[in-house]
Amino acid sequence: MNGRDMSFSIADVFELAVDHYAEREYLVCDHQRRTYAEMESRANQLAHYLQMQGIGPGDHVGIYAMNCIEWVEAIWATLKIRALYININYRYVADELAYIFDNADLKAVIVQAQYLPLLDQLSGSLPKLKHVLVIKDSSDHGFLEPSLAPADISLIAYESALAGQSSQRDFSVRSSDDHYIVYTGGTTGMPKGVVWRHQEVMFALGGGVDQLTQQPVERPQDIIDRGKDGSMTVMSIAPLMHGAAQWSCISRAFEGGKVVIMTQFTPDKTWQLIEQEKVNSVFIVGDAMARPMIESFLATSKKPNVDSLFLLASSGAIFSASIKDQFFDCFPKLMIVDSIGASEVGGQGVAMIEPGKTAMTGGGPTVAPLSGTVVLDEKDLTILPAGSPSIGKVARRGYIPVEYYKDPAKTAATFVIAADGHRYAMPGDYGKVEQDGRITMLGRGSVSINSGGEKIFPEEVEAAIKAHEEIFDCVVCGVPDEKWGSRVVVVAQSRSVPMPSLEAIQIHCRTKLAGYKIPRQIHYVDSIPRSPAGKPDYQWAINIAQNN
Repeated sequence: MNGRDMSFSIADVFELAVDHYAEREYLVCDHQRRTYAEMESRANQLAHYLQMQGIGPGDHVGIYAMNCIEWVEAIWATLKIRALYININYRYVADELAYIFDNADLKAVIVQAQYLPLLDQLSGSLPKLKHVLVIKDSSDHGFLEPSLAPADISLIAYESALAGQSSQRDFSVRSSDDHYIVYTGGTTGMPKGVVWRHQEVMFALGGGVDQLTQQPVERPQDIIDRGKDGSMTVMSIAPLMHGAAQWSCISRAFEGGKVVIMTQFTPDKTWQLIEQEKVNSVFIVGDAMARPMIESFLATSKKPNVDSLFLLASSGAIFSASIKDQFFDCFPKLMIVDSIGASEVGGQGVAMIEPGKTAMTGGGPTVAPLSGTVVLDEKDLTILPAGSPSIGKVARRGYIPVEYYKDPAKTAATFVIAADGHRYAMPGDYGKVEQDGRITMLGRGSVSINSGGEKIFPEEVEAAIKAHEEIFDCVVCGVPDEKWGSRVVVVAQSRSVPMPSLEAIQIHCRTKLAGYKIPRQIHYVDSIPRSPAGKPDYQWAINIAQNN
């Protein structure tokens, strides 16, 4: 470490891991592979190039690409020079893209060639952008299109930027107080940049807290030492623009593990890679990934050898009981984990799912809360005790972010001082504290439905409907109702023709839900659009419900 004191800077801990595990394989993506030493060398080259362009501490560099090796190289390169990488959703249209470039104050962007035409449309309206690095892909878009490069914007192919740059580690001293930003998915509004200190995010997401004791480690070496006798091979299916996928790559590196990613999720390829790379654990985002995975496995006549797989972990979206049951039927010894969290809190709780005990009583899983996670009464911000009949907001204290980037109003609303005097992150999820102290997740308040004075969480209704054998996928929303204020509507994708009637769906739901939660309308569509991370588009569902 060049003789400097170690910090909980993310880049410092990565470099320490490289020093211990240089020759281990770190990353696999399609046909490309990197050892720890190779990743370090190329990240150093990119870091030196960025430095030559005037990129340094506190500057923001966007990454606008599908999953690729370069995505991960850019993570480490920016952090090495105390800059901040910014995750950009590759599905953004022009207006959304313009928003993120402006809101995030992007000085440079690393972009896949296929997205150059859209970036070209905005080139004249991005005054803060000064540097564009282009990752070559299979598209036929060129690298040096003059229209994309006004006089004040430099444009260079990614590999040309690295060529001739030093691969040495000779960067300035970093700090645990350096900032890291992750932009939210923007499911219910425009995405917001969540600002963390490195030390807090390390302890929240990067293995800085011992999973068994819930106690923080004393030094970075304690994290590194976990991998000295070997480490797992993990596969993260979500796109790297998703914070959880980024941290699969980051946290696994600290323990000398191997990470497998795909350019784009396809279920058949997922099973092939599990077999080929002897993957031990797979991280998914709920049904959007779990359902096609298990259906692909069931449909395959020659089953892959996946004996290496022992853990399937889901977060960020509903993982339905019926699909968990299918996995257990195929893999009786598989460990299935439901975890909850958010960009604003890191992890909040974990549930180990057992065969025969997959049912959920609320919109989400019932989890054992991690240290600092509580449910606060919405009115007076007191902590709800175990067994309380009240519903409150799930919150966490301790290792939490600093703020939302350039949004003091949302910062004040989300990061609150509760009745016990502690500062909590309270992103808007509702929950209920069970008698044994576990927390049942109910859903995000911003998409809840108020019908006749009762609050209904779409996730709970969706989970019930998707348990119907003829429903492939669905989104539940509320639309105005003269009598009740709002009524529950489901937009669904059916497995069968003819499609199940509204009455059939209602009869099914009455065995699982209170009467006021039963859907009053159903609209069938050919497919349910979801984000690359598997999250539903509630505004789309509302538009369908109101216009049909």
